[in-house]
Amino acid sequence: MRERAALYVDAGYLLSASATRVAGTSLRGAVTVDYAELAAALITHAEASEGLKVLRINWYDAGRHGTPSLEQEQIALLPRLKLRLGRTGYDGEQKGVDLRIGLDMLTHARNGAADVFFLVSGDDDLTEAVEEAQAHGVQVTVLAIPDAAGNPHGVSRHLRMAADSVEVFDGAIIDALVERRAVADTAVAGAPSPAMFGGTHRPAPATAPVPTFTPNRRVSEPAPRTPSHEVVYSSATGLPPTGQAVYLDEAKLTEQVDEVCRRVLSAWLRSATPEAREALDAGRPQIPRDIDRTLLVDLSDARGEYDLTDAMRYRLRERFWVVRDEDGMPDPSAEVAS
Repeated sequence: MRERAALYVDAGYLLSASATRVAGTSLRGAVTVDYAELAAALITHAEASEGLKVLRINWYDAGRHGTPSLEQEQIALLPRLKLRLGRTGYDGEQKGVDLRIGLDMLTHARNGAADVFFLVSGDDDLTEAVEEAQAHGVQVTVLAIPDAAGNPHGVSRHLRMAADSVEVFDGAIIDALVERRAVADTAVAGAPSPAMFGGTHRPAPATAPVPTFTPNRRVSEPAPRTPSHEVVYSSATGLPPTGQAVYLDEAKLTEQVDEVCRRVLSAWLRSATPEAREALDAGRPQIPRDIDRTLLVDLSDARGEYDLTDAMRYRLRERFWVVRDEDGMPDPSAEVAS
């Protein structure tokens, strides 16, 4: 007889996917989140889906050298939530987060801690952990964050195939609890707003209906994407490139790249301190790791391509500074069209 469920939340995926839906960019700093309400909504979803009591939320994120930030400390105090931290290196790269998720899922499966696992992530690297948990008799459901069209955002093909099912979290809940960052939020850099944890000053939507959840909503495997690639000759050798296709429509690619750069710049400025803005220009031509990673993810989403070619990566980083110079320092109070 099944008794309990558990939630495994990859905070990087949850927040980046939510930011993409709400603010048009995967930059986590582009949004503020009511964490208390969001955690409660995730539990409600899981319990309604399978009719089981949720043991707890296991919340995975990265901290600077493994040390929690003030915001992460507040998240750790939420009821029925266990904070599990990887670390962020000097280069801004997250380390150990996927490993902690995989090890915890396997350990909990072996110990019979829960009968159903809900995994809020889209990372291909967790595929093997899902299969190992299933081998110990656990049912694993991927709980995806919806994009603007309501489809699962950023869930790898291998992870979808390995999971017992894929469910899509209610987009109306994301819209209600994740908000585009206001310029005023940068007044105290790094300090979490009380609204993130159910603070009373956050006004509730006056007319928005209470989001509802339809149990056991499943999504089918999307039809295979058929990109229309056209090969052009390499300027270096005069021969067609091997192993990867190059898009012929250079004007469209540049337009797409510039739009991504503008969105990321505008979103980043909303949370950047004056010192960070100065450091951005002082470090040219290097792009800060968090911005560079966001640029790559957002362009990949925009093009519907998991792996960007080296030529596209070069174009993206080159155009970032062109857009920066052409637009000046964009006004952070200006809204970016969705």
